[in-house]
Amino acid sequence: MALPPAEPVSLDEVRREVAQWLETSWDPELSLLEWRTRLADSGWACPTWPRDWCGRGLPQTAAGVVAEELQRIGAVGVPDGVGMMLAAPTILEHGPDDLRRRLVRATVTGELTWCQLFSEPGAGSDLAGLTTRADRDGDEWILNGQKVWNTSAHHADLGLLLARTRWDVPKHRGITCFAVEMRQPAIDVRPLRQMNGHASFNEVFLQDARVPVSNVIGAVDDGWAVALTTLAHERRLAAHRRTSAPGGAAGRTLQEATAEFALANAAYSWYPQRAGRVDLVIERAVAVGRDVDPVVRQEIARVLSLASAAQWTAQRAAAARLLGRPPGPEGSLGKLAASNIARAAARTHSLIAGSSGLLSGADAPLAGTITEVLISVPAVSIAGGTDEIQRNIIGERVLGLPREPALDRDVPFRDVVRNAGR
Repeated sequence: MALPPAEPVSLDEVRREVAQWLETSWDPELSLLEWRTRLADSGWACPTWPRDWCGRGLPQTAAGVVAEELQRIGAVGVPDGVGMMLAAPTILEHGPDDLRRRLVRATVTGELTWCQLFSEPGAGSDLAGLTTRADRDGDEWILNGQKVWNTSAHHADLGLLLARTRWDVPKHRGITCFAVEMRQPAIDVRPLRQMNGHASFNEVFLQDARVPVSNVIGAVDDGWAVALTTLAHERRLAAHRRTSAPGGAAGRTLQEATAEFALANAAYSWYPQRAGRVDLVIERAVAVGRDVDPVVRQEIARVLSLASAAQWTAQRAAAARLLGRPPGPEGSLGKLAASNIARAAARTHSLIAGSSGLLSGADAPLAGTITEVLISVPAVSIAGGTDEIQRNIIGERVLGLPREPALDRDVPFRDVVRNAGR
């Protein structure tokens, strides 16, 4: 379901209306669920969404105004993370209505939490090559396979999952998207330990897991179109992720929101280091006396220039969203820029720190933060679509270049040679 274009509105009127509603409705002693239920009922939870789905059908420009008023009064907003940024928008666009009624509102109120189950050990960048299978059994689908790099899978209620439902058509045409109940014995979630010491991700094993037919998102065998919607939103997720707990007056709502935030964001504590910590390069150069080194100064200038250019690109993308345009290839431009910035920042930190950049612990530079930067940065060029994938998207969709040659594009998937054979 494509969202209808919003009618022109006065942002001053929106501000007055939401401010008036908050004055009479905000109560910091409500439970978090009670407050978000009020927010969803009013339509101020997701003001740019349709009125039937916790919104008011307002243009994108109104979202910032509503957020400012919530912050001004100290009120808590909707949950952060995969549910609101990926699952709910995908379900809104592709439906069906029954699924929207059952899942969208509960996601907005925080009653349902989500994880994303897309990547597989043999299908990361080539996501359409996935081999997790779904077989119809009456009113249910039976799922078998393995997913990997799944944040929050260990505590999520639902998983946004892609599985193969047809094997006699080319790989992009036989995929279906499901909303899968995670708390069933047939699903085994195991943590993955990373080289930076964190365990932010999981691998998920499905052995005869079941999902009702009513939990199919979009049309059966047309899951690739659904996945493209999710991936377009995913490339914006990191830019929108909150880095601090919600603020506001003391009270039950804030206490519960702070606990929710801590649980949801525990996996992301190292993400600033993954991005390269550009904010630290000048500080570190001055601290160790390398700010007068011409080579160091040149590298600092280079990484700051890259960061500024990326910020301007992000502002252009934000302006496009304010005009009501859907996420487009600018997400790939931003994603590729983030990889380039992270690598340049890691190189600059190495130049500044020298061999001490290899130390960890309390006596290391910034208590090991610089070391964590160096071993975390490689992840940014892989997660959310590799640099190579982003270049393909930019070349084909932005520059209009011919599509990348592929020998398996029109071959029935069962005949495609894969890492595990046919």
